Amino acid sequence: MKYSDYLKKRFNAKVHKVSVDAGFSCPNRDGKIGEGGCIYCDNRAFSFQNRNQTQLSLEQQVEEGIEAAQKRFKAEKFIIYFQAHTNTYAPVEELKEKYDIIKRFKDVVGISIGTRPDCVDNEILELIASYADDYDVWIEYGLQSIHNKTLGFINRGHAYEDFLKSIELTRKYPIKICVHLILGLPNETKEMMLETAKEMARLRIDGIKIHPLHVVKGTKLEELYLQGKYLPLELNTYIELLSGFISLLWPDTLIQRLSAYCPKELLVAPEWVSKRNIIESSIS
Repeated sequence: MKYSDYLKKRFNAKVHKVSVDAGFSCPNRDGKIGEGGCIYCDNRAFSFQNRNQTQLSLEQQVEEGIEAAQKRFKAEKFIIYFQAHTNTYAPVEELKEKYDIIKRFKDVVGISIGTRPDCVDNEILELIASYADDYDVWIEYGLQSIHNKTLGFINRGHAYEDFLKSIELTRKYPIKICVHLILGLPNETKEMMLETAKEMARLRIDGIKIHPLHVVKGTKLEELYLQGKYLPLELNTYIELLSGFISLLWPDTLIQRLSAYCPKELLVAPEWVSKRNIIESSIS
């Protein structure tokens, strides 16, 4: 089922996600567990607030996001998505102060928190679960692949076993789990990518976000691309892989994303990456 259909059915209204940048960092960028972050990562490529030169307060971000979604999409209800960087990477008191922003807006019906599988514990998950009585509550784990060789190459800073531990821990609480995955990672074969899909099915993951690996300016991946050491997927290849990937998932997994977005000024390759309409129409 599409995520949008799930939201429409649950809330009987048009629901839109409002992305915010709460000012968190990432342990894979600040030196705690690694340096430089993932080889493809630049938050400016997917976070509006990181591209916005004037950093707004969290409340202003929510206000402007809601207003924009009402005008553009005719949205009636909203989910606040803590997107940029690692949104559980702070003391619980600070997390609560920022998450509580959702309580100030009457039309907010959910909260979704993007993070890493090595940045949660019982105390943090208890806090996130505390919103579940009144809101649709999700945690979004960036995994990208189940293959440790790949995770090492892309400098994720954690292993697949860390992800499995986080899933086991999270399932003690009333929190839905979404997993971020990338197709076309360096050195991964079709068989390896489909193994990731089979594993997500085995785990019965609540939601999935999938996108093709794309090259962003200023990243380590750009260096590899310019050196001829990485070649992005062709559009037709991605669509074929994506179709096979989705067919292997648990039937009740909600598909939250099938592609990616990157501003033209930051995108190196492939040029088709933001053609979401073509991708979605090919899959549906």
